[in-house]
Amino acid sequence: MPRKTVYRAEVEYFQILDEEGRLDTELAADTLSDGDVKALYEQMIVCREFDEQAFKLQRSGRMGTFPQNKGQEAMALGAARALRKGVDHIVPYYRENPAMFLHGLPMHYVLLHWMGDERGNAIPRNVEMNALCLAIGTQTLHAAGIAWAYKLRKEDRVVLCFFGDGSTSTGDFHEAMNFAATLKLPVIFCCINNGWAISVPCAKQTASETFAQKALAYGMPTVQVDGNDIFAMYKATREAWDRARAGGGPSFIEALTYRLGDHTTADDARRYRPAAELEAAVLRDPLPRTRKYLESRGLWDESQETKAQEKAKVLVHEVVQAALNIPKPSTDDIFDFVFEQIPESLAQQKKTMRTDSIGEDPTQIGLKPPTEPGMTEKPKAVSH
Repeated sequence: MPRKTVYRAEVEYFQILDEEGRLDTELAADTLSDGDVKALYEQMIVCREFDEQAFKLQRSGRMGTFPQNKGQEAMALGAARALRKGVDHIVPYYRENPAMFLHGLPMHYVLLHWMGDERGNAIPRNVEMNALCLAIGTQTLHAAGIAWAYKLRKEDRVVLCFFGDGSTSTGDFHEAMNFAATLKLPVIFCCINNGWAISVPCAKQTASETFAQKALAYGMPTVQVDGNDIFAMYKATREAWDRARAGGGPSFIEALTYRLGDHTTADDARRYRPAAELEAAVLRDPLPRTRKYLESRGLWDESQETKAQEKAKVLVHEVVQAALNIPKPSTDDIFDFVFEQIPESLAQQKKTMRTDSIGEDPTQIGLKPPTEPGMTEKPKAVSH
């Protein structure tokens, strides 16, 4: 039987706003207005300031380990801007603070999370997103499950799931991709390729030329995008969003960006990352790129930059104070947020704050301590 090609594919890459702030007007049509870009840039400034203050909180011992978001702001904001706030759902991992803030999460919740306060994970009911996910790749399954629920309920809602390139090496990722594609679920898988899975570079993590091509195995539309380009991220996400709402199923976006900081504050990237690579990445920082565009349009100047920086400092200071000065949680929370109906045994623990039987029910003590004959009370201590 003659041989024949049964499958052939290609992966598209696109950029709309280059490193010098030059815009491809044809590709940018029907994407972001100048007003949108200005507002998103101001949000980038706030998020960069938040990042720096969170770093200082960790270094001063007032917060636990923290993963900086520095360098990935455009990726998160561009994608999140394509969704409907309060309708579509975001499933983050732990470097999407800008997207979470844009969709209504109170900023101090992120600080509480990294301070070990579980109230940071109690996402308000009117905010459509999951809590931060630290387990690598597991959130892809959550996203598929939420999207499945939307489809079963015939709800016009879309899920956007963020994850790092390291997540594509996990079994959970592949199960989620297969499940979502087979059932044509309304979910967008956004892979943030920042060059490193902790200390493992992409070249040692996969033999694939791109992470985007992994979606082809599941029959899923895929694209590789300049993740530091807020226009490209918006456009790619919006196209995937349109496809999901039309019943076309899931899409995959590989966002090329860079982690300008260490993996976390417990890491020292200088031990494994070439200095020249970081220097080159700094030149692609999304904040200067977006600012150059606004300046070229006469929409931004040094005075506005100074005001925006000062405003961000005041806002983030208030956020930090809210996190540091929040009243201590009640011990009742340990019980109230575990069971819908608390079992009697735990209700007793909650009432007495004891787990030993005597502590929970002192009436069971039936014997007095033994005494010597004729002794009616314990001898008093003699002071010397």
